Amino acid sequence: MADASDDVVPLAGGRLTKGVVRVADTVRRPASAASPFVAALLGLLENRGFAGAPRYLGRDEAGRDTFSYLPGWVPPKLQQWTDGQVAAVGDLVRAMHDATRRSRLAGPHQVVCHHDLGPNNTVFQNETPVAFIDFDTAAPGSPLEDLGYVAWLWCVSSKAQAPPVAVQAAQVRVLADAYGLVGPERGVLVDAVLERQARNARFWAEVQVNPGAVEATCRQIADRIAWSRREHAYTTANREVFEAALTWQ
Repeated sequence: MADASDDVVPLAGGRLTKGVVRVADTVRRPASAASPFVAALLGLLENRGFAGAPRYLGRDEAGRDTFSYLPGWVPPKLQQWTDGQVAAVGDLVRAMHDATRRSRLAGPHQVVCHHDLGPNNTVFQNETPVAFIDFDTAAPGSPLEDLGYVAWLWCVSSKAQAPPVAVQAAQVRVLADAYGLVGPERGVLVDAVLERQARNARFWAEVQVNPGAVEATCRQIADRIAWSRREHAYTTANREVFEAALTWQ
């Protein structure tokens, strides 16, 4: 049966997938090449007791992937977060990663990564992060691939109105501690942040060649490239401060 038009609510959380809507207590999104892996991953997370992700419910009559709707709210933009919120995200990432360890989907890799764990893909209940959405970019990898991105988008900012770098560095430590990052991986978390910033600039530069691939204007794409480069330069300039905060005392 077709969806009644007044029951369909467009969702604007994702920047890379067009046509995502809420229908009653479900979310529908166009199927893609990633759909089989996402379905298998969400099934794995459910079977292993991870509650911080939607449940995959199959395809609807229109051939769209259907997921359970997670109640709460998604931040509309980047902002400053409290230490408690950063710690909650670290806990959530660790639980998600742990649910994928030694699985068929992870294969020879340590975990399955989400690869886009910004606030825009995080569901809050009240003021606490409780779940992640939009798993289209998920793939096997290293925990640092997710943690580098989380540290950047939740803790680090080159904006003039952002907290001082020492405060940002302390929050990166909060994240690492909450996740339980230790040993050599802790020592290269700043490298992981820099790598994700550089990758983001490359990604949007590639999109610039084919701007119709995502819902973004040419101006927005250029701004995202410039922002990623500023963030990379800022992190590089303050590398010693971030690394010192991650050193065990």
